[in-house]
Amino acid sequence: MMWARDEFEGLFKQPAENVNKYLEDPSFIDHTMTLQEGQAFEILEGVYKSLDADKPKCWADCVAWARRHWQTQYSNNIRQLLHNFPPEQVTPSGVLFWSGPKKCPHPLEFDPNNHVHMDYIIAAANLYAQSYCMVSSQDRATVQQILLSVDVPPFTPKSGVTIHTNDAEMEAAANSADDERLMELKNLLSSHKDFTGCEMQPIDFEKDNDANFHMDFIVAASNLRAENYNIPAADRHKSKLIAGRIIPAIATTTAAIVGLVCLELYKIVQGNRPIMAHRNGFINLALPFYAFSVPLPADKQKESESLYQASCVRLLPLKY
Repeated sequence: MMWARDEFEGLFKQPAENVNKYLEDPSFIDHTMTLQEGQAFEILEGVYKSLDADKPKCWADCVAWARRHWQTQYSNNIRQLLHNFPPEQVTPSGVLFWSGPKKCPHPLEFDPNNHVHMDYIIAAANLYAQSYCMVSSQDRATVQQILLSVDVPPFTPKSGVTIHTNDAEMEAAANSADDERLMELKNLLSSHKDFTGCEMQPIDFEKDNDANFHMDFIVAASNLRAENYNIPAADRHKSKLIAGRIIPAIATTTAAIVGLVCLELYKIVQGNRPIMAHRNGFINLALPFYAFSVPLPADKQKESESLYQASCVRLLPLKY
């Protein structure tokens, strides 16, 4: 589920924000080049693709992009992973690579009659169109017709592809990049006039609007990823709780506080309870720590009488 959230941010928010910064800030490229090489390469390549190679011209282009991205994420990447690490791969210590917490995945085959596959295509295509402020469609029949003409290249294993298996390898990759390609991207993006009028619309994730395709994408993307790894799928309700980072109140400090407050309210409803019967509560569920004490009596202050209050008042008849 969190993988799907990151996918949403990486497809429909971060690229659009970077494109707009590039178009608005002349120093964007120079600032980006001060970052780690791997990070700079990822940002500049994303900006260039958004403004050139992956920029749609019509709704059909958005559908084609969604279909090819589906193929990349749920089929080609898995095939490449299994090419680098076959199911029978053994580590230098003699242990199967795909063992313990590492589940061996399997690639998916796209099926236009599979509702989860089509849910992903429609949600991804609509969100992609929104990023470019384009008119979109929810007509499944039309989308399926467009899919018939989408060219999806067959998978060919790539040699020399490095797949990071731990955090250290990922950190090392962030510090390195193809210097020649990085400079090429810098030169391609050096002229802003080639991309005038190409502002994009970043999309902020909103789980509570069922008509914006956000949860449709999250549910479909996460369940497809789960299918890759033979993990049971989650329904929309459970997906919304996880994707929205919603923690049920029954498991939080808030619920504990409400319970303690209700206990004190019972005492008040009973009436005429001495202050010794009440308790102040101090809790910290992270430690955990619980402490209760008798509350102090409320402070009492006597307001000094004013001159007016201490004076006599004489009532006079009207027109006196």
